[in-house]
Amino acid sequence: QVQLVESGGGLVQAGGSLRLSCAASARTFSNYNMGWFRQAPGKEREFVAAISRSGGSRNYADSVKGRITISREYAKNTVYLQMNSLKPEDTAVYYCTAGPRISGYPDSWDYWGQGTQVTVSS
Repeated sequence: QVQLVESGGGLVQAGGSLRLSCAASARTFSNYNMGWFRQAPGKEREFVAAISRSGGSRNYADSVKGRITISREYAKNTVYLQMNSLKPEDTAVYYCTAGPRISGYPDSWDYWGQGTQVTVSS
């Protein structure tokens, strides 16, 4: 069982930056691929970014490429999502996830955090 706790969300103006953190309980943190999804009101949960177990491979949704960076810190069992040049359409609840494979589909991931709200004002 893996417990994930997100933090770092908040209200920011368009063009601003936020860094989300996700702390994992597992001592086997390095065994899991890690990802971020987001869900806006009335919309389906969508893939944002993922990073492989080794950290050597990263995947991004086209909508965030060049603005968002995913990284992981093994000593702290934490994965980060650095978000720059934020847009109002980035407003959503952001969820951290862990699983055995990287996928753009939420059902392919095993563990989820409770989510953190990101609101970007215009």
